[in-house]
Amino acid sequence: MSDAAEVLFYHLERATLEHVLPSLLERTIERGWRAVVQSGSAERLEALDLALWTYNDASFLPHGTARDGDPARQPVYLTLGDEAPNSAGVRFLVDGAEMTQFAGYVRIVCIFDGRDPEATGKARTQWQAAKAAGCTVTYWRQSDSGRWEKQG
Repeated sequence: MSDAAEVLFYHLERATLEHVLPSLLERTIERGWRAVVQSGSAERLEALDLALWTYNDASFLPHGTARDGDPARQPVYLTLGDEAPNSAGVRFLVDGAEMTQFAGYVRIVCIFDGRDPEATGKARTQWQAAKAAGCTVTYWRQSDSGRWEKQG
């Protein structure tokens, strides 16, 4: 892993986190990476845990939390803390979770609700911290058609 991760910011306006996160996690796993999803609240963590099992009738995303045990075996690990017991290469920050250091990951993905001024402010602070840490930073926003477009 490199010292400074690539940091991607996903600005939600049209879709919910429960809709966007599964597809991003699927792509992560397809690339052979493991992921940690760090939530800013226990309630959101519980909702995401359920959503990842039920988001698609034809499939599910293998994942677990601390209560499931054996976190090293989980391709996707959900947490409230900054640990990565599954040797994740990608860290997802959702619902206000914040990074304090950016080393040790291939990619960090910050997903924030663009309709929430507090979430937008936190994302701006995270952007500045990532840039100051020497990370490559990109910003993605959904188009009117629902496709993700790189804005910066």
